[in-house]
Amino acid sequence: MKIIAIGRNYVEHAKELNNPLPEEPVFFLKPDSALLPNRKPFFYPNFSSEIHYEVELVVKISRVGRHIEKRFAHRYYDEIGVGIDFTARDIQRQCKAKGLPWEKAKAFDASAPLGKFMTKNHFRDVQDIDFFLEKNDEIVQQGNSKNMIFSIDSIIEYLSQFFTLKMGDLIYTGTPQGVGQVAVGDNLRAGIGNKILLETPIR
Repeated sequence: MKIIAIGRNYVEHAKELNNPLPEEPVFFLKPDSALLPNRKPFFYPNFSSEIHYEVELVVKISRVGRHIEKRFAHRYYDEIGVGIDFTARDIQRQCKAKGLPWEKAKAFDASAPLGKFMTKNHFRDVQDIDFFLEKNDEIVQQGNSKNMIFSIDSIIEYLSQFFTLKMGDLIYTGTPQGVGQVAVGDNLRAGIGNKILLETPIR
């Protein structure tokens, strides 16, 4: 199982971090040790003092595929959920300044909390899904998949040029604007529509 995460897939989020808009999907990988199951606490790592939350819709791949055409991409996933891409923003800045890869800012242990999934058939249109993140009962991020720069099916087509997608693979599809820092004692809850699917306490 692999985790593929898409960066800069919402215009306003790219702007808030002063990043240029991509002409093709930007992606990076997280190892399976990055997964943090629903309701398990996230322990603030000692290598960073600036961990940011980024809520994202997550697509679970349901069949093996390679070189998938966009028109067939919908056949390769049956479930959509929500997750958080934790980012060590201070480490990421240091790596970017030196022109170095920044996996250590994105792919560390427990950096990918993952919530429950909903069947794709639950949604009238997968490119019109409202999702959100609450911090301490206050909404801090809201997004809708219609605002993605690259749609879910476009992402699958693009990624499958480079990777064989396998059952159980997870695609974190990008975060909307509103990312921010977490602190010990915070509690994060994320969901789709009005349904809470993920809860992560910060310890």
